[in-house]
Amino acid sequence: MTNIVHIIGAGLAGSEAAWQLAQRGIKVVVHEMRPKIKSPAHKTNYCAELVCSNSLRSDDSSTSAIGLLHEEMRRASSLIMNCADQTKVPAGGALAVDRDGFASLVSQRLLSHENISFEYEEITELPKGNDGRWIVASGPLSSERLIKSILQEIDNQSLNFYDAIAPVIYKESIDFSKAWYQSRYDKGDKFDYINCPLTKEQYYAFVNELLNAQKVEFHDFEQAEYFDGCLPIEVMAERGIETLVFGPMKPVGLTNPHNSAQKPYAVVQLRQDNKEDTLRNMVGFQTKLKYGEQQRIFRMIPGLEKAEFARLGAIHRNTFIKSPVLLDQYLRLKSRPNISFAGQITGCEGYVESAAIGFLVGYFVASEMLNKKMVLPPKETAFGAMLSHLSDDTDTEHYQPMNINFGLFPSIIGETTVNGKFRKIKGAERKQAYCRRALSQIDEWVKKICQ
Repeated sequence: MTNIVHIIGAGLAGSEAAWQLAQRGIKVVVHEMRPKIKSPAHKTNYCAELVCSNSLRSDDSSTSAIGLLHEEMRRASSLIMNCADQTKVPAGGALAVDRDGFASLVSQRLLSHENISFEYEEITELPKGNDGRWIVASGPLSSERLIKSILQEIDNQSLNFYDAIAPVIYKESIDFSKAWYQSRYDKGDKFDYINCPLTKEQYYAFVNELLNAQKVEFHDFEQAEYFDGCLPIEVMAERGIETLVFGPMKPVGLTNPHNSAQKPYAVVQLRQDNKEDTLRNMVGFQTKLKYGEQQRIFRMIPGLEKAEFARLGAIHRNTFIKSPVLLDQYLRLKSRPNISFAGQITGCEGYVESAAIGFLVGYFVASEMLNKKMVLPPKETAFGAMLSHLSDDTDTEHYQPMNINFGLFPSIIGETTVNGKFRKIKGAERKQAYCRRALSQIDEWVKKICQ
């Protein structure tokens, strides 16, 4: 077996996989088509570019599944988490990063590693036969020619869904005579979020414009299958006029200092998007509206009447395979074990989840090449729960991308008290129990994989 691993794609998964292999002494060649060929969503030539939001979501490892995954990855020496921690920006209880600073740091670390080299080219087809060891981490925006080759190999067992990007606004264009700084329930630093309030009349007018706006049309051969965790704002509005006030525009935990006597009916929150805090991301405002419509409608929001947009929202296709059918427990293609898949193309959803699967594949391949035992993460950990989703063959016909969540973990119903009685636990206490159990097991697994 060749002692070089080829990785297709330098996104979050490919970057993490490359790092884990290189740190274990394996030579890696990363094949990245940018800058020669751009994807519909990428704006830079950096590795691990965050194309959607700059938030890695909650960083609470005591009650949050994603926060737990953060902590597990830190303990396992993840490149992505290390770079995220070094480039974080204020975001209340969330971990948000300076978008360009983060991707630049990941790129620097990879480019300076003695075991990693880059070839800037488009890989248009999977290798023939058993030609070398490969990891496909081309992501949900894989090039058309590579997707065609993958489909041929997997007998067309692939699914598509559509993901949307939220706009980014220049902070200096926000009207602070109407907007104000505050984190919901005053969590974190008060400057983490900028809030724009709407009255009931303003909210209803806004939703009406969303519903009647011109949207990006799909081709006749395309069918929109959105991921529920990243619905376009206008698609959410179509589900009911009050949907947004119970979603991204909920006003709870906020008080308008410009008019404390009147509670906002709805609120648009803007999250810091870069370290210098010159850019603000519209939280939950992924969209497929046409550019002109975005500018017109989003400027109806009080405080954003003169908003200048650094980036408008966009629509792009995500591609993923039926991993439970096609991959083994180590994420190798069953028909071609010299090829592994990593990241969102496997059906995990989210930045950190993608990086976590990249971590696992990097570790698995390195262990295989070094003739070491591949140790699966305990199912009770976030690593193990995410991996279990990719191998769950309960209903492969309706297999869909998934963020890490406690529903993927082995269930905890209750606990035995000191006097021997069983007590049911639920709510936040139950989440804490999941996190305690996971963290009690992760260190032992990390110890094993580092031997």
